[in-house]
Amino acid sequence: MNTITPDSRYAVLDAPSNLGLRPPAPDVIPGTYKAPWALRDAGLVERLGAHDAGAVVPPRYVATWQPGDGVRNGRAIAAYTRKLAGRVAAIRESGRFPVLLGGDCSIALGPALALRRTGRYGLAYVDAHPDFRHLGNSPHVGAAAGEDVALVTGRGDDYLTDIDGLRPYVRDEDVIVLGVRDEEDMRDFEGSGVAFASTADIVAGAGLEAARKVLARDDLDGFWIHLDVDVLDPSVLPAVDSPTPGGLDPAQLSGLLRGLLELPGAAGLEVSILDPDLDEDGSQAALIVDVLTEALTTAPTTAPTTALTTAAAPAPGRR
Repeated sequence: MNTITPDSRYAVLDAPSNLGLRPPAPDVIPGTYKAPWALRDAGLVERLGAHDAGAVVPPRYVATWQPGDGVRNGRAIAAYTRKLAGRVAAIRESGRFPVLLGGDCSIALGPALALRRTGRYGLAYVDAHPDFRHLGNSPHVGAAAGEDVALVTGRGDDYLTDIDGLRPYVRDEDVIVLGVRDEEDMRDFEGSGVAFASTADIVAGAGLEAARKVLARDDLDGFWIHLDVDVLDPSVLPAVDSPTPGGLDPAQLSGLLRGLLELPGAAGLEVSILDPDLDEDGSQAALIVDVLTEALTTAPTTAPTTALTTAAAPAPGRR
């Protein structure tokens, strides 16, 4: 297998799926499927000097759902995961570094499956929320965008979590969630073995070293980077489905991404959750393009060393 680093030529692939989100209002379809267009319109492909890898068209979004139905659009997400995994694998086989433009967080299953087919990979999950809802900590499951870390670590129905008999796509101990800022959310990871670093940890310079301890290990073949842009503070980027105060500023996010890309084995990156319906003048898409360009085209930084926080004892989940 080719060794791929962020020094390889980038390949931008659109993953315009909103299948993992609930409707933001009655009779309204989540607008995240438009995010790849908004980011392209703001010049991302040109500024990265990237190869245009096209798009993977998702199945139809179905809004109807009630508790007991399982994962919303679950079968469609499973089908899309297979298609997306194939395209990610093709990009990597070509020697390019994949940059996926979502879409919602459920696109994370595609690259997780692609990498699992070739070896053992970790996951740097940069997000304001744990996305760890499953039947072990919640009365029901619903929108996959709030369950992705649970799904990629094997918690859920076989048709989503055990494609090709490869459960789990990522082992608990190979995941770190970076940017969670609600203490109750952090308790979702207790007893799981999944590592996490809060926004405060990142700002203090501790997040990157925590990530290094999880991801830069000899028993891993590499790792994938997931970026949910709601990790930014809503004072600078409110165009997301679940804005949560206390997030990073653009410079802090760029620094975190640069540091992750410096670690050995970075295998690709995805961007999710921007909703262009909430960004009428395109300024927030432009901000994300600035952050990504800064992170992907400048020299990485080094964070000071700190201890890793891992979950230790079980507690009920928030959602």
